[in-house]
Amino acid sequence: MSAADIPAIPRATYRLQFHGGFGFADAKAVVDYLDRLGISHLYASPYLKARAGSTHGYDIVDHNALNPEVGDEAAFAALCDALTERGMGQILDFVPNHMGVGLADNAWWLDVLEWGRQSPHAEVFDIDWRPAQAALRGKVLLPVLGDHYGRVLEAGELRLSFDAGEGSFSVWYYGHRFPISPRQYAGLLDAAVRTLAADADSGGREIEPIAAGFHDLRRPARSARGRAARREKARSLQQRLAAAVARHPALARHVEAAVARLNGTPGDAASFGPLHRLLESQSYRLAFWRVAAEEINYRRFFQINDLAGVRVEVPAVFDAVHAFVLRLIAEGRIHGLRIDHVDGLFDPRRYLERLQARARAAAGLPDGRPFYVVVEKILAGHERLREDWPVAGTTGYDFLNRVNGLFVDAASERPLSQVYRRLVGGPADFDEVAHEGRRQVMDLELASELRVLANGFNRLAEMSWLTRDHTLVGLRQALREVAACFPVYRTYVDARGATADDRRDLDWALSLARRRSRRADKSVFDFVHAALTTDLAAGRHGPYRRNEVRRLAMKFQQYTGPVTAKGVEDTAFYRFNRLISLNEVGGEPARFGTTASAFHHGMQERARAWPHAMLASATHDTKRGEDARARIDALSEIPGLWEHRVRRWRTLTRRLRVDVDGRPAPAANDEYLLYQALVGAWPAEFHGAAPLDADALDAFRERIVAYMAKAVREAKVHSSWIDPDQAYEAALATFIGRLLDGRRRNLFLDDFRAFHRRVAELGAVNALAQAVLKLTAPGVPDFYQGGELWDFSLVDPDNRRPVDFGLRRRLLDDLSRMAIGDGVADLLRTWPDGRIKLFVLWRLLSIRREHPEFFAEGRYEAVTVAGGKADHVVAFVRRNAGAALLVAVPRLAFRLSDTGRPFPLGADAWGDTALALPDDLASGAWSHLFTGAHPTAASDGRLAVADLLSVLPVAVALRTGVDG
Repeated sequence: MSAADIPAIPRATYRLQFHGGFGFADAKAVVDYLDRLGISHLYASPYLKARAGSTHGYDIVDHNALNPEVGDEAAFAALCDALTERGMGQILDFVPNHMGVGLADNAWWLDVLEWGRQSPHAEVFDIDWRPAQAALRGKVLLPVLGDHYGRVLEAGELRLSFDAGEGSFSVWYYGHRFPISPRQYAGLLDAAVRTLAADADSGGREIEPIAAGFHDLRRPARSARGRAARREKARSLQQRLAAAVARHPALARHVEAAVARLNGTPGDAASFGPLHRLLESQSYRLAFWRVAAEEINYRRFFQINDLAGVRVEVPAVFDAVHAFVLRLIAEGRIHGLRIDHVDGLFDPRRYLERLQARARAAAGLPDGRPFYVVVEKILAGHERLREDWPVAGTTGYDFLNRVNGLFVDAASERPLSQVYRRLVGGPADFDEVAHEGRRQVMDLELASELRVLANGFNRLAEMSWLTRDHTLVGLRQALREVAACFPVYRTYVDARGATADDRRDLDWALSLARRRSRRADKSVFDFVHAALTTDLAAGRHGPYRRNEVRRLAMKFQQYTGPVTAKGVEDTAFYRFNRLISLNEVGGEPARFGTTASAFHHGMQERARAWPHAMLASATHDTKRGEDARARIDALSEIPGLWEHRVRRWRTLTRRLRVDVDGRPAPAANDEYLLYQALVGAWPAEFHGAAPLDADALDAFRERIVAYMAKAVREAKVHSSWIDPDQAYEAALATFIGRLLDGRRRNLFLDDFRAFHRRVAELGAVNALAQAVLKLTAPGVPDFYQGGELWDFSLVDPDNRRPVDFGLRRRLLDDLSRMAIGDGVADLLRTWPDGRIKLFVLWRLLSIRREHPEFFAEGRYEAVTVAGGKADHVVAFVRRNAGAALLVAVPRLAFRLSDTGRPFPLGADAWGDTALALPDDLASGAWSHLFTGAHPTAASDGRLAVADLLSVLPVAVALRTGVDG
């Protein structure tokens, strides 16, 4: 095959996580397997040059090089060639919003530290060079120290050093490098010059003009040309200095001696004065890492200090960041892009327009054919992706949560809420938990960004006598409350102003914030509303600068996303544990369940607006694996049984708890989370009645301990990342260790296993139904690595464990040799080995390859279901080009089968339930893709669900020769 055979729109994507332990060569080794599985596009995690040891690739330090830990150019080319030979493409997860900074590996960042605002890379990073704090003006705050600056300085942990090979000076703090500006080199060299004899052997004569040249650098440069000339002169002087010390060992010794004197002596505080003064003269200020929450003056990725925001909206920065990836597109190596964290960008629409134009040009695409781009975007339940964005759609979190809702019993919302309150005393209102989570992260982690915003709005208010009485404190409080009440990740106000959707969400947030505020003068909210909608700049001759109003409105939009991500998904989702399968990326735990009709409506809208968007059920960012989530959903069907079991477990484990400062550990809410996590993550090999393998149980226990430690830190109630409670975490680990101790008689394990067997069977039904829906709904199904077998993983890093591709290859080989219909019932009986899931995925991926027209262009039509169990079926037809594909899957399966039959099959489960097929599909036989059977509708056009679901609990059937 050739590049011409690669589909422009993926049929199916498969995500691989690249890192030092899995590189290009490893990916090349599984290309043939992915092709046989039916994948059309490899979906690669970021593999541009990242920080050494990165396990995820999002901390990129050089956008224009491959990550050497993943492989070199030859290995990359070999992977690309292997894909092309099989007609497969590649989609790259691209990170335009931020870069890894700190340490000593980002050349652009180091140049900014060295030259400050005069660095040609200063506009790359989103730095506030004019903060309110006078001491920081013209400087970058670097909160990297492990203790207060003065203590670190006097301990001698900040060490000035001379790089003889480069002719440069830097201060080092362990692995962090802080370049000294060449404008201060003269003072460092003067001491060496004074101690050298003026003769050729010592290098004294050679060093004097170099030192004089560095003195000249202190003169200000007024123009861009002058600044460039000064940088060029500095580099030349550094090279001359390096050559001089290489030729004259005596000179090198004197320079090192001058450096040593500046480093001071621990115990003698005064001796560190010169080093302190040197640091104070730089374009940065070193600080304790805890200062970041309140003082930092560069935009970060969320609250992560060593990920700095990139101003990709600047054309020159865009060009610098995208040069390499556009080259790979032009070379036919990359065929699509996934844009990470699109909501972090200053102007997403303009960025995507520029990207689409440049990518199309690089790929040489004809007019009217877009380059495949999807965006990582979290959509609220009422929110729709902006249709003026030139993208194929989102990465699929919206689909994930919509399909997951099908398996949550809405009738159990009240009973499960009561169970949660009775057992835990848990909060009843998720919205209040989310509001408090947002406020907490703004106070403890993102206060500095809010402070920068408030200062900007304060300067704006001062532009008019009508608004100058709005105080800085009042503006900060108002902005904080508005962000805490925001109903979406962000709005998209830009040069065109606010759209109707923007105004809807801003009106909601401002109205709610006003009601919650305790300020006597609430007119500040009128000012904030006018600014955020840009109405404040309406008219030609108003007192407010139009560009500044727009800039602040757009900067506020960059703030609300991190507030929601950290305050809701990484705080509230670990506090509100009523049913944790709803606490998923992009999820809304207050929205309990999805009806079949709502699902159909959503899919019809997807087919109309975003037929090529991704369909995800698990990603590297999800809180738990897709099949773990499907199991936990099943608890919504059995609230009474669940309460009974949890009460029993709490009684059985009472003696296992530990008191920490007079409180039981784990706390009731954390224990409730733990039991649900165990239900979801319990390994399939533990399903039977055979004794548990002690070593395997030990490994599972370690995973659960790590997960719960992360969960309690994210919740920020009993511990946190910035202030870990080691005693509580140790007590929690001890409890889990005793809970999952398989080397002694364990009543909890006996009882849990008996309960789990039934839940696991329900979860398997949900999981198979979910898989079928993902592979037949409008869009491009995406598979997270390893997920073709059961995925009971937990949140990262648990979901980045190595994948056994050898096992998957062997299982696929076996299935490929099996005739359709033979052994299918056996696959279901032995469901814990995962072959049944692999079989279903492989068959549906095969039909996507054989009949791409169903999925690229096919219509989506809901099928009416009649009969006693109609509410338990989701059925629809995809049709195109004279053929039709019928899909039917169960939902809420607990009431469909008795204890003797684990799966809802045949007449015993379905009775008179039937599909009322459209008239043109009511005659003739269908071909069941999984069993080979040919179910036929009755004379009244009804197709019995019992016939469709007689062998497997899911069905997909094909008919050809019908009207398109």
